[in-house]
Amino acid sequence: MEKLDLQPITLPGTENERPLIIAGPCSAETEEQVMTTAKQLLSKGIKIFRAGLWKPRTKPGGFEGVGSAGLPWLKRVKQELGMSVATEVATRDHVFEALKAGIDVLWIGARTSANPFAMQEIADALRGADLPVLIKNPVNPDLELWIGAVERIYGAGLRRIGVIHRGFSAYDKNMYRNKPLWHIPIELRRRYPNLTIICDPSHIGGKRELIAPISQQAMDLNFDGLIIESHCEPDKALSDAAQQITPDVLDFVVNMLVIRDEKQSTESISKLRHQIDDIDEGLLELLAKRMRISHEIGIYKKEHNMPILQTVRFDEILDKRSKAGIAMDLNPEFVKKILSAIHEESVRLQMIEYNK
Repeated sequence: MEKLDLQPITLPGTENERPLIIAGPCSAETEEQVMTTAKQLLSKGIKIFRAGLWKPRTKPGGFEGVGSAGLPWLKRVKQELGMSVATEVATRDHVFEALKAGIDVLWIGARTSANPFAMQEIADALRGADLPVLIKNPVNPDLELWIGAVERIYGAGLRRIGVIHRGFSAYDKNMYRNKPLWHIPIELRRRYPNLTIICDPSHIGGKRELIAPISQQAMDLNFDGLIIESHCEPDKALSDAAQQITPDVLDFVVNMLVIRDEKQSTESISKLRHQIDDIDEGLLELLAKRMRISHEIGIYKKEHNMPILQTVRFDEILDKRSKAGIAMDLNPEFVKKILSAIHEESVRLQMIEYNK
């Protein structure tokens, strides 16, 4: 794992500010809409204004943004209101135009971060620049692809790099527009502790009523900031109207956040952590014992010309253990995941025996 010598994402007026809040409309639609929203956000203490100019849509025919025509509007926000401004880039030309216009922060969208060719093109265009660049997670849950996108920008010489967790696409119906799959950004933080991680509750939830609870979850997981879509008239927005909130509602959401104490001593829970360490060690010993038995079963199956996979037996295990787990107040889905992983490893060990 390469160590990245990253610098924190800070802009004038945001030093040591947690959470770092980036807010503004999904899309810059008109100069009036941009200025009105920016003024309202500034009155709520927001210092970084976001607005999409180039909007990659799933299908043609929808509102794809005003493009370069909106750059002077963002420049006006910066010059007249003193706010830092941010926008999304998806091509080399976008980068060149944004840099020329003096945009303070760039972010790279989920569709773009999933494409190594596009990421390398953007990285090459950014070479020699010195500004914060935020990279959204790829559409699908692929941590290595996300890390690869970060490394490409890092390889271009930039050091103020952060990521945006905007959730992941899923085919099954659920309450989110994009499933949060919190374990993925948690693993990213474990690997790169100094990487700035910002949550995008607007795109995770897809509905304005989910923004507050998702934002709180992000703070509870020690994320560094939030990027939230805010529009002066959300219901009239030309894109993603359902997930945008007014500056007044944004102010309420931010002020209601509970920010946990990062510097709180953990000494008081050290005894409990020692108990967990002992239990984990016991779990590993039991797993090792179980795998040795699985290996012996594999030898028996091979000697008696039996197939490795015994689906009836596995279904029986799942049913019995899930019921037992429920009786112990364990989440049945959690129990199923553990048993499935154990079964997969048992099958792997038996296949090794069969291939000898």
